[in-house]
Amino acid sequence: MEPLSNGPLPKVTTTTFPSITLRSKHLHSTLMELARVSALLLLISIQVFSLLKKWNPIFHLLPLSCFFLFFLLKPLLIKPHIYIVDFSCFKPPNFCRIPISSFLENASMIKPFDKEGIDFMAKLIKSSGLGETTHLSPSFSYIPPISNLQEHIKEFHMVIFPVMQDLLSKTNLSPRKIDILIVNCSSLCSSPSLSSIIINKYKIRDDIKTFNVSGMGCSAGILSIHLAINLLKVHKNSNAVVLSTEITSAGWYAGNDKSKLLVNSIFRMGGAAILLTNKEGSRNISKYRLLHAVRINRAFDDRAYNSTVREEDENGALGVSVTHDLVKVVGETVRTNVAVLGSCILPLSEKFKVGVSMFRKRFIRKSAEVYVPDFKRVIQHFVMPASGRSWIREIGKGLKLGKIDTEASLMTLRRFGNQSSSSSWYVLAYLEAKERLKKGDKVWQLGIGSGPKCISFVWECNRPIVGESNKGPWADCIDEYPVHSLY
Repeated sequence: MEPLSNGPLPKVTTTTFPSITLRSKHLHSTLMELARVSALLLLISIQVFSLLKKWNPIFHLLPLSCFFLFFLLKPLLIKPHIYIVDFSCFKPPNFCRIPISSFLENASMIKPFDKEGIDFMAKLIKSSGLGETTHLSPSFSYIPPISNLQEHIKEFHMVIFPVMQDLLSKTNLSPRKIDILIVNCSSLCSSPSLSSIIINKYKIRDDIKTFNVSGMGCSAGILSIHLAINLLKVHKNSNAVVLSTEITSAGWYAGNDKSKLLVNSIFRMGGAAILLTNKEGSRNISKYRLLHAVRINRAFDDRAYNSTVREEDENGALGVSVTHDLVKVVGETVRTNVAVLGSCILPLSEKFKVGVSMFRKRFIRKSAEVYVPDFKRVIQHFVMPASGRSWIREIGKGLKLGKIDTEASLMTLRRFGNQSSSSSWYVLAYLEAKERLKKGDKVWQLGIGSGPKCISFVWECNRPIVGESNKGPWADCIDEYPVHSLY
């Protein structure tokens, strides 16, 4: 038997299959839309023709029945409804609050960091859009910060137990009524698993289906929701709880490699608990109903795959390296996701404009710009990841969104920082606290993470959402926002 080689993996030539898949999905969606319109026109023609010929009334009923069965009832019979009953966000205690000046002062007293590294972190924080009210683990109160497994587990307990209890109280759900449990945390993978910690704490029944998601980056929270949705499509009459957090004490980098200092600078404490169900009896009490889900992964591309990597530096300090390719890679990933989503939700007129502009750019005038569809025709609210001020602005600019559309993400970033996988729930909580969500409104929830991965959900607001300004993470400060200097 040949020994295993420790050398690099063989070079594999990548192809452009995802772009082919994207075009085929867009073409399929457009053709289906045309087929429905054509079928409707055919039905109208048959009805008019039968009236002119004075045929038997059965000829009026037959085509109408066929159209009703195949184009109206079929989607209702195939797709089970998935609901978000409610969700809760962790509000860190005041003793975990760390102003920017205190963070930089503490960091300057930690031995591995030099002046150049401190200045670089200060520059990152200033440009990111973080405010003075973000939070870090209590372990950062020590010089140097405490970073061991016991401290990581303590932080997990501190974040997840309160938010889980709040969710159970808000939804009046017994832990023994939970059928599916998913816990995501990229920076901490313990044994027993994090999901087992929850089962032990709440004495959940022995036939629960549990999953522990690790290493999936900032999109892990949204990806865990996608996993729950797929499981609910299979397991009928079930409740699924998703717990999402990142352990800041486990992600701390103690070194001077600038490519690894981003996590130290902008990532902060946060956690969320979400209850999903496919029970029709919960329809009237649920907040949101799922309409669409689109997921894209570009790990097939070497440049994209290596844009964010957790690795040791030359001194053995573990951290997450971010390359200069990340911005371009994320842009490509988001564009692909948006194109697929647009083919699913945009009206035919918008699809036609995009198709015409693409044809003109390819065959007539290559310098012509591709038409950016107006997503605000079908989406009323946008929940973008609170990754950084420049990221939020660029996504908003690319989608031609206004200030009101990016407000929730920018304010979440200022108030709580980048909370990685749980940040989008704080953004949604902001919209709820401002009481902007009305019954029937469509909400686009976008998640972006290392890998790189991008996932989009479109939710329909299932009922009027009021009274959230007095509870949740924004309860004591919602009237202080928006801060207009951030725009």
